[in-house]
Amino acid sequence: MRNFALITIAFILAVFQPSAGAQVINRGNAKRTAVVIPLHEDINPLSGALLERKFQQAIDSGADVIVLDIHSPGGFTYVTFELMDMVLDAKQVETVAFIEKDAISGAALLSLACDRIIMLPDARIGDAGEIVMGADGKFRYTEAKSRSVLAQKVRDTAEARGRPLALAEKMVDKDMVVFESTNKTTGEKKYISNKEWDSLAKPDEWEKGKPVREAGKEMFFIANGKRAVELGFATEVIQNRDQLAEALNARQPMQVMKRTWSDTFVFLLNTGFATFLLIAIGLIALVIEFSAPGISIGGLTSLLCFSLFFWSRFLGGTSGWLEVILFVVGLTFIAIEFFVIPGFGFAGIGGIVLVLGSLVMASSRGFFPETNEELNGLGSNVLTVAGAFLCFIVSLFFLARYIGEMPGLSRLTLKPAVAPPSLGGSTLIARQRNDELPAWQLVDVGDVGTTVSPLRPSGKVQIRDLVVDVVTEGDFVDTGCEICVVAKQGVKVTVRALS
Repeated sequence: MRNFALITIAFILAVFQPSAGAQVINRGNAKRTAVVIPLHEDINPLSGALLERKFQQAIDSGADVIVLDIHSPGGFTYVTFELMDMVLDAKQVETVAFIEKDAISGAALLSLACDRIIMLPDARIGDAGEIVMGADGKFRYTEAKSRSVLAQKVRDTAEARGRPLALAEKMVDKDMVVFESTNKTTGEKKYISNKEWDSLAKPDEWEKGKPVREAGKEMFFIANGKRAVELGFATEVIQNRDQLAEALNARQPMQVMKRTWSDTFVFLLNTGFATFLLIAIGLIALVIEFSAPGISIGGLTSLLCFSLFFWSRFLGGTSGWLEVILFVVGLTFIAIEFFVIPGFGFAGIGGIVLVLGSLVMASSRGFFPETNEELNGLGSNVLTVAGAFLCFIVSLFFLARYIGEMPGLSRLTLKPAVAPPSLGGSTLIARQRNDELPAWQLVDVGDVGTTVSPLRPSGKVQIRDLVVDVVTEGDFVDTGCEICVVAKQGVKVTVRALS
């Protein structure tokens, strides 16, 4: 019985094992789902945030392969590091760098982090030396500390992906020389730099060959697709884009996550000029709203401008809820100073600082820069916000004087009924005085007048034939009520309703 059982089991395995093997083969030959994400611009905080968002969307869609279609000159080092970590941490999908033209500098480092590098024969990869612009406007090699961090990052990434460490490091170190070496005992071939050769424990076991042509002294490693495959740096070469799906064993057509209209809109809103306009117009509209409180065109315009500003920064990856909270708190302080507390003191100054600081923080990757790139970016953002605030101050003086005379904009102000003309000499003198001095200088404490707009708590009143911008002590007063001037402090005229 025992022998019969063993023969039966052996027979079953013999019958069913081939079909099981066929199932494995069929599963291996099944077409995979691939998603292509283009990177056809420089690497900056905005393009990096967009790439991260689309990369996560591709993972959430259940893709088997994510293809980074790279044609880029590189860009910010710290953004490149974030993208490299994103790709290295994606264990659930295969990542592929497809280089049709150029992957230079940071783009080459991002390609290095991918599982596979597929190139066209004449495409190029490499030249990732880190440079920085000096005070004289000239570009130069970065300091040794920064180069050391970059070199170690490149070596770790190359080791994780099984690519030649020396060639990878040569992309960022022009002082190295890389040559092919052969182990005298095992025949193993390996690319070794002159720095590594000096640190070998047993250099006699290796035979030093000729230097690699693309990795000589005073140059950064760069190679075309054909040569990169020969050196073991790239995975394979294809002749054209149409062969990409076949090389990946992917279903056609492959989904391409192109830039949408909202992505383009976010890019436009993050430009310096658009940022300048949003801040300047938003601040001007905010003051117009404060001058006549209530839901009006000023409030809606300001809300639209700052909503677009923070929305674009949220999607651009530079803003969070902290910046929005600081902005709202700053506006609250300004409103308290404008409507409640007489004069201009701590609340007003603190509110302005919070508003401007939140705008700068929302435009920057961190308020305390750690690299030259972050410092330059912070300086540019500060200049943009400061320029918009200066434009706001100039426009404020201009609008305060001429807004009532400009067609269209005059509708934003409330105009009282004009008092009937009088032939008396005193009226002529008063008109001459009105032409020479602002209205707030022509009223005194104790003067009585009538409101011509709601005071909430600011608005306009008519005292004699003068129309004056005033503020109450905190109460709201309707139109047509009698008021009395109770205080004057600079241009601020405080009134109280007469019951």
